[in-house]
Amino acid sequence: MEKVLLFLKDLHDTVYASIGDSLYLLLVILFFVGVVAQWMLYEKANQPGIASIVPIWNFIVFLRIVGRPAHHMFLFLIPVYGQLYLLPKVYIELCNSFGKRSILDYVLVIVFNGFYILNLGLSYEAKYEGPVYGTAKANASTAFA
Repeated sequence: MEKVLLFLKDLHDTVYASIGDSLYLLLVILFFVGVVAQWMLYEKANQPGIASIVPIWNFIVFLRIVGRPAHHMFLFLIPVYGQLYLLPKVYIELCNSFGKRSILDYVLVIVFNGFYILNLGLSYEAKYEGPVYGTAKANASTAFA
């Protein structure tokens, strides 16, 4: 654990030495984009937008959008299963909830998460179709995820 913390400190120091205080400005901008993206997504899914800035409620509402029960948030705490399997699967279910079912959409939501969610929230063509967890539509489209 100490090696990981030392690596992160060295990484921070290296990036900070090259771009200075702009690093923190960039982080604030990315945080703002993420909050706005979630707010718009929640509003489109007929959920309260204010939930995007309240920590635990945020996650419960996100799971509600894809149709998962709230207790599934504890599954994300399982080290490998939660981050490497369940998180991409939930993002793919999010795409399915908004009618996006191509492999390109799945890759984009995993790689460019915040910006893709902003795209879903602001897009006029993406309509919320309802939760997909546990439905045949979700099982067929996430069979290869």
